[in-house]
Amino acid sequence: MTQSNEPLEWQGKSVLITGGAGFIGSHLAGLLVDAGADVTVFDTFASGSRENVAAINDRISLQERDIRELDWEAYLSENHVDVLFHLAANAYVPPSVESPSFDYELNFAPVFRLLEALRKLKWQGRMVFASTAAVYGNSVRIPISEEDLTVPISPYGVGKLAAERYLAVFANLYGLKMASLRFFSAFGPRQRKQVVFDLLAKLSADREKIFIHGDGTQVRDFLYVEDAARSAMIVAGQGALTGEVYNVGSGKEYTIAQLAKSLCKLTGLDPTFDYSGTNRPGDPEKLVVDISRLRSIGYEPQVDFEQGLANTIAWYQEQTGETWK
Repeated sequence: MTQSNEPLEWQGKSVLITGGAGFIGSHLAGLLVDAGADVTVFDTFASGSRENVAAINDRISLQERDIRELDWEAYLSENHVDVLFHLAANAYVPPSVESPSFDYELNFAPVFRLLEALRKLKWQGRMVFASTAAVYGNSVRIPISEEDLTVPISPYGVGKLAAERYLAVFANLYGLKMASLRFFSAFGPRQRKQVVFDLLAKLSADREKIFIHGDGTQVRDFLYVEDAARSAMIVAGQGALTGEVYNVGSGKEYTIAQLAKSLCKLTGLDPTFDYSGTNRPGDPEKLVVDISRLRSIGYEPQVDFEQGLANTIAWYQEQTGETWK
């Protein structure tokens, strides 16, 4: 993958993050202000929270805005934005299975409206779109590369893939500088759902037995949240931005059983594992990622799995008052 001709210096750059008070978005906002960027955050606080950005509240412009209702053409005509990170979304498979129309209205339709505004404005900034590993569905090849088949098995995956494809076409047809990131199983502080948080909550509720979806053999590439945020900055600053996609992960694989055992070891607990035996609808069996394309522009994971879990446990205890060990 060819790098952009002019790597970005963040000092003084005007940056907008949609969903910037969310899980990955709030960590990205923190890294950007530390790098000297002028950061504006849009969020509805439906899944994100003001608490997530409380530590940097005096260093950002925090605005309660709904991207489903925003007039992008008017906003970008009146406000200079050098880099736009579009992270606002439903980032969870089950709600999309329960209500595909909700997922469409929140995940795909706003992206198309944003792209249309960028096209009409002949926008000269850089945009990074948060997509997902769910676009691959049950991949036939491991590890998954960006060139592999995309056969999503959930409305969430379908919507994200459609947005990616529109983004690529708009980048090539209209000369817009954009790229998409396919995040794999991100976890860490401030995430209040998904498998790591869910297992910690279950360990809080019952220290003797823990219920686990599937049979424990499901494979994931667990990506620590600060590495996810860092990847977005690297792509915006050094990617080709011609509509390409990048897998984002740790480049390592773990089973759900390994994850559960690591959490138990770190918390000092020894519960019985109660497996359901079947996966939840829309969840693939294996998600293992090839991150060589992202590595080619300077990305390297910096937080290993065990340290990331320890950081997450410490945050969980701070938030809940739970005490382990």
